[in-house]
Amino acid sequence: MANDLSPGQLLARGVSRCLMDHGFACLTEVMPRPGLRVDVMALGRKGEIWIVECKSSRADFTSDRKWQGYLDYGDRFFWAVDTDFPVEILPEETGLILADRFGAEILRHGPEAKLAPARRKLVTQGFARTAALRLAGRGDPGAGFLA
Repeated sequence: MANDLSPGQLLARGVSRCLMDHGFACLTEVMPRPGLRVDVMALGRKGEIWIVECKSSRADFTSDRKWQGYLDYGDRFFWAVDTDFPVEILPEETGLILADRFGAEILRHGPEAKLAPARRKLVTQGFARTAALRLAGRGDPGAGFLA
C-alpha cells in the first residue's frame, strides 16, 4: 500500500502518527471550504485544531499559492517536510515538522492564533462529518458517501 502513496501522502502518514502520539485525532486531505484542501487536519483533546501542509520538494512549496488561506481554519499551522527539504525557504513564523513515512518530530511550533468560537464550531463539525462519512464509506463503499 505504501508504494501506492505519493511522497506528500507518505509525509502525511508520518505526521498523523506523530500527532496521534500527542493526543490528536487526524484526517488527511480535508476541505475546510471549497477550493481549499489541507494535507492533515488534527483535532486535539481540548478542541484545538492544527493544520499541516506536507511539502515533498522545493517545487511543491513554491507552486503552493493557497497555504495562507489555511490559516483561517486552524489554531496553529505547520509545514511538514523530509530531511532533504531546504527548510530555509519556509516562512520562519510557521511551525515545522520533520517527517517521513514512519513518523515525525515537531521542530518548531508556529504562533497560536485561536479560532473564533463560531469558526471553531464549523471546523470541528466539518472534521466530525468528514470522519463519519469516511468511516461509513468503509463499511458500505457502494453507498456513494462523500467526504
